[in-house]
Amino acid sequence: MTTRTGSTTTRTPAQLAALVFGVVFLLVGVLGFVPGLTSDVGDMGVAGPMSGAMLLGIFHVSVLHNIVHLLFGVAGIAMSRAPGSARSYLIGSGVIYLVLVIYGFLVPADSAANFVPVNTADNWLHVVLAVALLGAGLLLTPRAARR
Repeated sequence: MTTRTGSTTTRTPAQLAALVFGVVFLLVGVLGFVPGLTSDVGDMGVAGPMSGAMLLGIFHVSVLHNIVHLLFGVAGIAMSRAPGSARSYLIGSGVIYLVLVIYGFLVPADSAANFVPVNTADNWLHVVLAVALLGAGLLLTPRAARR
């Protein structure tokens, strides 16, 4: 529960985690458009495997991929305001990333079905994110608040 004492606000661990994930996702979404940090920005497609842009030279990105990160960021920041919504954000995002992991490992990288787009590095990062988000949502919420 968020409590206010004088001029400070105390957040629950789940709220803090949602806020941190939100800020990081927002930052990654913005950085995906920054030349230098993202190679071949001029070759960035709106969606699909033909986008030639790579964040940090490793992660395949497109306009859609960056917008998804921005939306996850805004949602995390907004939902970090209350304990219940922070937990929902963490678990819901973890489930979405778990689905994205399955999608990423099943859909060939050069297929038109790879509309996000994702590559091997994205897939493994998404595994880590799914575990971290689900773990944070399940482990950082007091047992009494889960009921």
